[in-house]
Amino acid sequence: MSTPIPIIRQHKGRGAASNPEGRFESTRYQAEDDGWHREDEDRRPATEVREELARSVISRNDLPDVGFDRATNPYRGCEHGCIYCYARPSHGYLNLSAGLDFETKLFAKTNLEEVLRDELARKNYTCQPINIGSNTDPYQPIEKKWRLTRAALALLNECNHPCTIVTKNALIERDLDILLPMAERNLVQVFISINSLDNKLASKLEPRASAPHRRMKAVETLSKAGVPVGVLVAPIIPALNERDVEAIIEQAGVAGARSIGYTCVRLPHELKQLFREWLELHYPDRASHIVSLIQQMNGGKDYDSNFATRMRGQGVFADIIRKRVQVASKKAGLHRAWDTVLDTSKFVPPRIHSPQGDLF
Repeated sequence: MSTPIPIIRQHKGRGAASNPEGRFESTRYQAEDDGWHREDEDRRPATEVREELARSVISRNDLPDVGFDRATNPYRGCEHGCIYCYARPSHGYLNLSAGLDFETKLFAKTNLEEVLRDELARKNYTCQPINIGSNTDPYQPIEKKWRLTRAALALLNECNHPCTIVTKNALIERDLDILLPMAERNLVQVFISINSLDNKLASKLEPRASAPHRRMKAVETLSKAGVPVGVLVAPIIPALNERDVEAIIEQAGVAGARSIGYTCVRLPHELKQLFREWLELHYPDRASHIVSLIQQMNGGKDYDSNFATRMRGQGVFADIIRKRVQVASKKAGLHRAWDTVLDTSKFVPPRIHSPQGDLF
């Protein structure tokens, strides 16, 4: 059976232009126009949030190119809709698409705080910083209602457990009442992702994330409050947003950031197709040039999974970007991201809530 060609169109407020089947699905569907289709019927795919009861919430990794060895993600899928998001293919494990499904069919782990408490209280648990937001953004718009990230932070604060946070949403300012006391005990470091200063580009690239200038303002707000914050210029996409690298780093320094990190765009699995579709819709005049540069940075392929190069690429163009980041970071007085050592010595295992209540 031939692979169906997905319907490709721009959806207002969404990043993906189609909803291709996940790579694990055994059944494929092909849309056919019967003459009754209305062009406006699927212009605004609605966000659906389903409750999920997680069995565990701390995931571990031993990847040599990741700055942490454990993480927790309050949500599956991400409403921000960033077209370049490397986490999109993970929706395939749910028999959902890496396309529109990833940004519209979301899962909230409603028992996150309870399960996290149990895992932290285990006798064999050893304390190391937990990253919040390794796969999907913990402050995506649905966090306003579900407040699962805030619940996790409150628990970590309660038991003096260090954490790092990665987000591109200014909603993080809401939790300053928790972040500040954690910062005073060297228990938290925040990273704000900003990869462009062009609001018009960002509205297409990251349609439901905070605007770049608003994220930079969040950097300033956190820094002035006393929370250590770094900026991640991620991902850098050649011939699209890489022109802003120096300006982002300069503004980050002025805003009070302490560190800078960066990655170059990577396109694993379904992301290859989705990103090409997005380019043809929004930047058809330079789509082939952008793809060519990405391939030059990945040994002639769309994606190279080699741990030594997958985050920052290889070749001449990747070297130029690396040098540009180094020079701009030195000029701004910023050190490398993930170099800060958080305090693990204060950790006290949390108390497990008992249905009989506390006797003592």
